[in-house]
Amino acid sequence: MRKAIAITGPSNSGKTTLIVKVVEKLIGTYKIAIVKNDPKDKAQFDKEGKDSYKFFQTGAEVVVTSPNRTTYFSHRRKTLEEIVDMVKDFDILLVEGLKYLPLPRIGVFRGDIDESYFEYIQAVAIDDSIDKSKIPSHIEILDLNNVDEIISWILKNAKEL
Repeated sequence: MRKAIAITGPSNSGKTTLIVKVVEKLIGTYKIAIVKNDPKDKAQFDKEGKDSYKFFQTGAEVVVTSPNRTTYFSHRRKTLEEIVDMVKDFDILLVEGLKYLPLPRIGVFRGDIDESYFEYIQAVAIDDSIDKSKIPSHIEILDLNNVDEIISWILKNAKEL
């Protein structure tokens, strides 16, 4: 089984927290891979002055390997197929953001809903701070605090790869 799903939503909506909770429940049973989008290019991958930082600043594709991990730094946008080819060994791929990837998608909202996400999502994970009547009827409503319900939706709706 190789499936992929995307989780999207505004900053500070709880996407990362939700992904962590899902992975903590699934990691003993499934091999999980995560792709995180950095739309504002704020992530820091290494410290200035270190070799990997210097290599990445050249514009090259960079792979850093050690006995415990391999990290790939790229300057190029990747398609879903290219990402899958890089990761290879997984059962479930969780993608945070990346609206351009053709994946089933859960929108995460707390406090406010950004209706611009409605065209990209098939479900919402919300808490009591959201008025459910503002969600279109074709979008499934999930309880943000019920990880088992969200996992069930993921396993049922994730795209087979």
